[in-house]
Amino acid sequence: MHLDRIDTTDRVTRVSSELAGYVDRGALTVGDQLPTEREISQSLGVGRSTVREVLRQWQALGVVEVRKGSGTFLRRQITRKTIYLPLLLEGKRDGLLQMLEVRRGLEMEAAGLAATRAGSSALAELEEKLVVMEAVFEKEGCAGPEDLAFHLAIYDASGNPLFGQILAQIRDPLNDLFSMSDVSKRLRRFAERSFPFHRRLFEAIRSGDPIAARTHTAAILDVVSEDVRTMVP
Repeated sequence: MHLDRIDTTDRVTRVSSELAGYVDRGALTVGDQLPTEREISQSLGVGRSTVREVLRQWQALGVVEVRKGSGTFLRRQITRKTIYLPLLLEGKRDGLLQMLEVRRGLEMEAAGLAATRAGSSALAELEEKLVVMEAVFEKEGCAGPEDLAFHLAIYDASGNPLFGQILAQIRDPLNDLFSMSDVSKRLRRFAERSFPFHRRLFEAIRSGDPIAARTHTAAILDVVSEDVRTMVP
């Protein structure tokens, strides 16, 4: 294991950054085990209490899981640039609606920025994700992962990596929604009415029209919010 030694007064922040860099460089994936507290403290030249505080913070944010007698295991991907925010959602439906309110502000701004900043490669990537999403929806009537990939491509096209990092914190509740067996049949056509707006959103971004891009993003989220109210118990 290789971790660069640090010498700073803000040890918790630096240890967190160095450990995140280690996870990223080592291509650790969800389920992989992290080094022990002793190994980390010796490599970085800090006390085990500092390492323990970092791991405690990561555990509170859902980044790692500490299994007594086994070790610490990765639950979410993390890099030096990753920002994790603890989210407290009030119930399934209310929590989803709260999450969508936050998403509205983020996605409308990201779409507007993408319309003014996206280059040819970003537009090609965005169109590719859109075509895949539309094909899957046409075949299966639902395209949750493909829809997410399309929106992540918009975030990338915005030129601001923080959008994608923040979205990573609020997409888990939506993923949980699609795994609820008691509403799976109703979710088969979840947000179906929003799919035409995705094509319009892409066209607005490609034409460099930030106002239209924000408008179509709002229309998509309006449909999703309406379906959450009617489909989620």
